[in-house]
Amino acid sequence: MMKPFFPFLFAFFLSPMIQAGPMEPILLWPDGVPGEADLELPEESLELKGDYQIEILSHVSKPTLTWYPAENPNGASVLVCPGGGYNILAYSHEGKEICEWLNSLGVSAGLLKYRVPRRENLAIHEAPLQDVHRAIGMMRNHAKKWKIDPDRVGILGFSAGGHLSTMALTSDGTRTYPTDPKYDKASCVPNFAVLVYAAYLLDPDDPDELNPEIKVTEKTPPAFLVVAHGDKRFVEGSARFYIEMFRKDRPCELHIFGKGGHGFGFANTEEEIKQWPDLAGKWMKAMGFLSQ
Repeated sequence: MMKPFFPFLFAFFLSPMIQAGPMEPILLWPDGVPGEADLELPEESLELKGDYQIEILSHVSKPTLTWYPAENPNGASVLVCPGGGYNILAYSHEGKEICEWLNSLGVSAGLLKYRVPRRENLAIHEAPLQDVHRAIGMMRNHAKKWKIDPDRVGILGFSAGGHLSTMALTSDGTRTYPTDPKYDKASCVPNFAVLVYAAYLLDPDDPDELNPEIKVTEKTPPAFLVVAHGDKRFVEGSARFYIEMFRKDRPCELHIFGKGGHGFGFANTEEEIKQWPDLAGKWMKAMGFLSQ
């Protein structure tokens, strides 16, 4: 008698779902977080907030990289930096959901759990940028194993994570911690960036200038920016960053939507700005970052 076909069919369609999903989080600093050996820090905590039950992470002192491998990888990869004012991490709608969307494009993604809240006596981005630099180096060091192209490693950030991504994009590649060749041999500068309602880009003393810590040069990698006109605190920062990229003849695309506010993440809005993932995907494709 012929065996039923349906169990086989069920297993066939189920198997990709079983294989998909993130790897176990990887500690960025297995030998100790730079400069924090003597700090007494609260335990990390997770809570759900709002109608969308957004995951909020607090008191991150053990930064990690969680790898989301694309099921059909095209070689591109992106490090995802959630926002949260450098005080918390909006870990789901500006993190996990973004990695899953990137996977749908064939892009492997790394979700960065960087140090928060702000460390005393340090610039707001200094400790998180060390985490970014270590994570990008790790991604490139794992390029062959993780099936990614080390020359197509991007970064994507929201709000404070957008500022952090901007700092990485405009970095000269200097690391501010003792390097380890196991993790830090490769460059820590991303090949491109997607900046979503990025915060803190303007000079607080002169709104007609970028923050002095942000240095756009003739070598700054390409960027895609999206923000809403109603995001009163930060809309001008994205516009100013675009102008500086334009003046340096660097590839850059900016979208300013009439409505949208701040903090909506991947899909938590009914305004037209919700199409930003589609626009960002088309930009990455047009720029050649999704080509195999």
